Amino acid sequence: MLKNILKSYLKYLKVQRRLSPGSIETYKTSLTPWVEFLDNEYKTTAPDPHVNSILLRKYLSRRRRESISVRTLAGFISALSGFQNYLQHEKKETKYTCKLSKLKYSEKIPDFLSQKEAAELFELIERDSYLAWRDYIMVSLLYLSGMRRAELAGLTLHDIDPKRRLINVIGKGNKQRFVPFGDAIADDLRFYTGLRNEFARSKKTSQATLFLNYRGEPLSVRSIDRIVKKYCAGLGKRVTPHMLRHSFATHMLENGADILAIKEMLGHSSLATTQKYTHLTTEQLKAIYKKAHPRA
Repeated sequence: MLKNILKSYLKYLKVQRRLSPGSIETYKTSLTPWVEFLDNEYKTTAPDPHVNSILLRKYLSRRRRESISVRTLAGFISALSGFQNYLQHEKKETKYTCKLSKLKYSEKIPDFLSQKEAAELFELIERDSYLAWRDYIMVSLLYLSGMRRAELAGLTLHDIDPKRRLINVIGKGNKQRFVPFGDAIADDLRFYTGLRNEFARSKKTSQATLFLNYRGEPLSVRSIDRIVKKYCAGLGKRVTPHMLRHSFATHMLENGADILAIKEMLGHSSLATTQKYTHLTTEQLKAIYKKAHPRA
């Protein structure tokens, strides 16, 4: 019963809420173990909000013993809150709900590259073929625009406006935003687009996606992860698309950019999400102060 309701909820998120496939998959991953746990418990007890509260504590305790982080469980509680709203208002199934409380966890400061490492990064990537140029432009856009990997994978030729120096990005919840790019990459983008179109013709594909794999098909998010990791290996550290996004925000802030402007470029719905980057520069200021002041 509950499994079928979860399926209908995921469909609701896709059709009514118009969430991205990645977001829907996150909800599915978070909620499926809980639904399976409840279905098993309901073999011996009837669904009841008061009983469900006890079962929730039991479930959270079990997940912690499985070494699931508090941060991940906090994400589960957030997902469960949305699911319970759906159960109450759309399905009128209050017997499957329970009282929720927020889990506290320490916010991990995001990993990022130094500005020196970011400069070195673009010397590592050779540009002697379509695939090499594709990887160079991908890494460049991730760092120069701060977009998410799923947003990068979804870019089409029509999303690039070379005259206005803007990229049309569709983010979480299908929210549209325009991200600027500078002269430094404008010429590279123009050259890459021509190279990409020649490659597409050789593969006889009519795909409009900006980045194509060796078969002429759109790149997957997983492929972007693999490519970024491979081409950034020369730095001697593991680099992810999200690390490049964090580096974009941190370096903008370090060089005096307004945090509200960074919020818009990152596509954050809340300023609180963007403010975590201020902790980075605060820690750097403390280190500088400690090192430089005679009585620090």
